[in-house]
Amino acid sequence: MLLKGVQLLRGGLVGPPKSYNFRLVCRSLSVQYGDAKVLTPAVKQYVEKCVDLCQPERVHICDGSAGESKLLQGLMLKQGTILPLPKYDNCWLARTNPADVARVESKTFICTERREQTVPVTPKATPGTLGNWISEADLQAAIGERFPGCMKGRTMYVIPFSMGPVGSPLSKIGIEITDSPYVVESMKIMTRAGNPVLDVLREGDGQFVKCLHSVGTPKSGVQVQSSWPCDPERTIILHKPADNEIVSYGSGYGGNSLLGKKCFALRIGSTIAKREGWLAEHMLILGITNPEGKKIYVAAAFPSACGKTNLAMMTPSLPGYKVECVGDDIAWMKFDSKGVLRAINPENGFFGVAPGTSRATNPIAMDTIFRNTVFTNVASTSDGGVYWEGMESAQLKDLTVTDWLGKLWSKESGKPAAHPNSRFCTPATQCPIIDPAWEDSAGVPISAILFGGRRPAGVPLVYEARDWTHGVFIGAAMRSESTAAAEHKGKVIMHDPFAMRPFFGYNFGDYLSHWLSMEKRGTVPKVFHVNWFRKSSEGKFLWPGFGDNSRVLDWIFRRVQGEKCFEDSPIGRLPSKGALNVSGIEGNIDLSQLFDLPKAFWQQEALEIERYFEEQVGGHLPRPVAEQLTELKARVANM
Repeated sequence: MLLKGVQLLRGGLVGPPKSYNFRLVCRSLSVQYGDAKVLTPAVKQYVEKCVDLCQPERVHICDGSAGESKLLQGLMLKQGTILPLPKYDNCWLARTNPADVARVESKTFICTERREQTVPVTPKATPGTLGNWISEADLQAAIGERFPGCMKGRTMYVIPFSMGPVGSPLSKIGIEITDSPYVVESMKIMTRAGNPVLDVLREGDGQFVKCLHSVGTPKSGVQVQSSWPCDPERTIILHKPADNEIVSYGSGYGGNSLLGKKCFALRIGSTIAKREGWLAEHMLILGITNPEGKKIYVAAAFPSACGKTNLAMMTPSLPGYKVECVGDDIAWMKFDSKGVLRAINPENGFFGVAPGTSRATNPIAMDTIFRNTVFTNVASTSDGGVYWEGMESAQLKDLTVTDWLGKLWSKESGKPAAHPNSRFCTPATQCPIIDPAWEDSAGVPISAILFGGRRPAGVPLVYEARDWTHGVFIGAAMRSESTAAAEHKGKVIMHDPFAMRPFFGYNFGDYLSHWLSMEKRGTVPKVFHVNWFRKSSEGKFLWPGFGDNSRVLDWIFRRVQGEKCFEDSPIGRLPSKGALNVSGIEGNIDLSQLFDLPKAFWQQEALEIERYFEEQVGGHLPRPVAEQLTELKARVANM
């Protein structure tokens, strides 16, 4: 089967760069795997444009089959990209280039006609932290400097994928072009990928998000390991919301290369959601059933590595409660015809942080991940297994450990065996507590939204917003210790509004206005803020967390049901005395410290929020949010 190169078409990201003297290469190209006849005309046209730009040796049209996976696994074994883990069933280990281990926020850009469509423009925003804007001319120049001929000698893979259940009215379709078989196999876990998606595309409106990715080709003289090709010096991730296009170059790491995840599901997804009147959010979704058999669904926004997966897969310590997982990272939420906010998990798998995951902290995850999984940058053991910090060290008896860099490791070295941002990529269907409705095309009804982060001081275990506008303010004012999922060094308290700071697809001020407008579209959920990470003056955690977080969910559940189990405070509604069920918890829980609201802390917190809004949002801040800050300052002053 031949796929014939055609002249590049103007428009979109993948077109002839205006600042680049591009010589067209029009030639017949071998389709190594698959059939070009399955592609819709629009998809075929997009593939042909990418072929002419990137000049691959051959094309592979992915069908999503198990046979295809065996083929690609064999190829990656030969290339040294993955190693087998014979201790488990169909599990593999990938070690990346040490320079390619996390999302690259500083090299991630949104292209719009005007800067203020992407980021708030204020006199004080130096530098801005709510995203990076790039002009059309600079975008085209960036593509022209990197992509022409970048796939020479390689295979170009064409991945049709659905974000959300195939055929659901809440789902969206994408086509990812990549030269990485690691990306193909990871996308087949994280999304619904393959021929069924093309069937839906042919029967529907034919619209899809265009996603072009290449691991890149470093400039002459730059050496990279052949088993993990990348170009870290020139890595760039580009988004053009107006054309629903994503272009990513130079990184094979999941957050930068699995374009269905943060790039599509959040950055492009949030712009589509704004146009269409729904929400695309960095949130887990869980169902919780109480002892009486009543069930509600909760969505929760935490920054990366702040316990989303642990909460989504919780084993409740509170008798009679059951938690079931819909998703651990992304929620797409839309009001139905009756005004009920319904959510789907657009993903098909878990791309979880490995360190800290253990039988003690998350037994459900441990029961999920040791089949059909790709591990990245964890350590390996001489019995064909894996290891990372937080796992039970007793299992290492009589075993040797090879660290994520491929070197022999011992605890005495003082170095971590696994990279702090090492990952497991595993199918959601393997989760023992996956919710029965997790693939319901109508979505699940959301009764509560939680915001939270790592706050060692000052912020109570849980409090409730007074109303929807106050809830939007709480989301806008979120702060948390930084994590290993991005480039930031050290544990500093960072502003991370809605846990979306790295993922906004458009101006944050407009995003807040969009959230405020939800109240007019349907029945909005109750909003809460949680903090599992408050510490005592001795630096010890005041709350045991993990399964005992079900006690906080119990209080939230009762508030959703209308129980009057709260008392007002300057920052919101706190559990009233005796309302939080702490019976049966080992050790003494100092509730007075957990819910203490130090006046000096909250005065400083209000000042930090005010400074952040002034410097980063400026005149784009909606008046209702500004009024919430004024009210908070007044209440704190009277504490």
